[in-house]
Amino acid sequence: MIPGLTLDIHEDAERNAMADAMDVMSQAFDPAYGEAWTLSQLAGVMVMPGTWLTIARVDAAVLGFALVRSVLDECELLLLAVHPLWRGRGVGGALLADSLATARRRGIKSMNLEVRSSNNAIKLYENVGFEYVHRRPGYYRGQDGQLHDALSLRIEILE
Repeated sequence: MIPGLTLDIHEDAERNAMADAMDVMSQAFDPAYGEAWTLSQLAGVMVMPGTWLTIARVDAAVLGFALVRSVLDECELLLLAVHPLWRGRGVGGALLADSLATARRRGIKSMNLEVRSSNNAIKLYENVGFEYVHRRPGYYRGQDGQLHDALSLRIEILE
């Protein structure tokens, strides 16, 4: 774990938190896959009830973020990103663990996510117990027009 790592949860469309997420998003998502969101997409989700954005930082440096939306007793991990300079140091695992713990505290029973089938983050998700649900062939379209499958994963959140 990174010394001094803090995880701050934001439940509204707070501009500074969204700006922090956008800074990481611009660095973390490969433009070849077209997976990064725009600020207006992020702001549109942040005003929905049951949504929270967790920002990982050390001092003033923003290392990554997780965006989760919940409905009743289920939630979906919409985005998880770590700045490339901070990958492989436990930031993604800390964000994921915190998102699951937050969901558990809120009485949420399961978390779902969707991920490009070639994304290295799949190992992280499987290591914490996410299980394969199904594959969506050709779900993502890259900037070059190439199609990429999406995997749907799910984890039951135990009390």
